[in-house]
Amino acid sequence: MRRGALQDQALVGPGAPGRGSRGAPPPSGPVVPVLVFPPDLVFRADQRSGPRQLLTLYNPTGAALRFRVLCTAPAKYTVFDAEGYVRPQSCIDIVIRHVAPIPSHYDVQDRFRIELSEEGAEGRVVGRKDIPSVLRAPAYPLELQAGQEVPPPGPPGRTPPPPPTARHFQENAHPQLATSSFLLFLLTGIIAVAFLLLPLHDELGSQLPQVLHVSLGQKLVAAYVLGLLTMVFLRT
Repeated sequence: MRRGALQDQALVGPGAPGRGSRGAPPPSGPVVPVLVFPPDLVFRADQRSGPRQLLTLYNPTGAALRFRVLCTAPAKYTVFDAEGYVRPQSCIDIVIRHVAPIPSHYDVQDRFRIELSEEGAEGRVVGRKDIPSVLRAPAYPLELQAGQEVPPPGPPGRTPPPPPTARHFQENAHPQLATSSFLLFLLTGIIAVAFLLLPLHDELGSQLPQVLHVSLGQKLVAAYVLGLLTMVFLRT
């Protein structure tokens, strides 16, 4: 596994000096969009299996692309399959585990960078995207989770209030979307679903005109947008 480090406000890889650094020339030619889901990583210190997240990388192009995952704090994370290839018009899952869930790392924002390059060891970088990452504290204090401290019973017939951390979490767990934003998200979701229902270019027997046929890459982009909208609605 290879990891990146933060040097002079630029992400670089230990095995590729100069590539992706501040002095490297910008990529020429068409820039490939880097489609990843989710767009940010939120780790929870109280996850039973350890704080980890699944990052899905999409390749909407017709050629295989080489990917590389870099990080500003490599000592805090383990990235499985940090380098590899994404086949044309397909996706790959990258597992990222936080290996240092200690209180001093709570709410400290790190950054991951996904770099896409042409197939081959010396392929030029054709796309890159930064993904913020943060470790959140447990929803309840660790003492209460371990059962070491039990709050004293309150008066009969009265439910004791939740701990301050839990109360704050409950109050802010369901922010409301503005009406205009909700309508925009709903319209975008309907368009994405419509794209997924349209036939492919090479599909036979369709009654729709050829102009309404879409490519597999367009369907991947629609599925990516629909996944983003689903995450927004689940968070609200």
